[in-house]
Amino acid sequence: MQFQVPQFIDLEPKIVGPLTLKQFLFIASAAIPAFLLFFILKFWLWIIIAAVLSAIGVGLAFVKINGQPLTKILVAAFGYFWQPRFYLWKRTEEQIEIPKLPKIGATPAPKAPLKDLLLKISTTTRPIEKREKPSKSLSLFRITKETLETFRKTTGERDAARRVDYR
Repeated sequence: MQFQVPQFIDLEPKIVGPLTLKQFLFIASAAIPAFLLFFILKFWLWIIIAAVLSAIGVGLAFVKINGQPLTKILVAAFGYFWQPRFYLWKRTEEQIEIPKLPKIGATPAPKAPLKDLLLKISTTTRPIEKREKPSKSLSLFRITKETLETFRKTTGERDAARRVDYR
């Protein structure tokens, strides 16, 4: 079954000649005061005010910024500037507990099977038996043993960390 899909649904119908109803109302709302001011003001002053009014009317009727009509942008800008804004940033410090690493040469404490598996998966360069096949790309690279390295922190205290070489 085929269905007819409507196209150009974002276009407004043309009511007054080539203008939509909104465009016509914006231009008319600028033209009417300009017409009335013609009889009240001097000619040179009327030219200036009529040019400003017509520019505003044409801008509201036809100008689009990033596909949005100028009226929508002006309403959003007015709302942004008119509403009070109060930004408060309060820093929160999270306490992170760092596990102590075993001393060099000490035997590690027995671990839970899931933590041990996670450690193997994330740090080993060899495949887990009966689960993974050896990678052909690993044979091209040198497989190194995992070692613990000692380093000095910025506070001056010494600590040990596992070194993983991914070459």
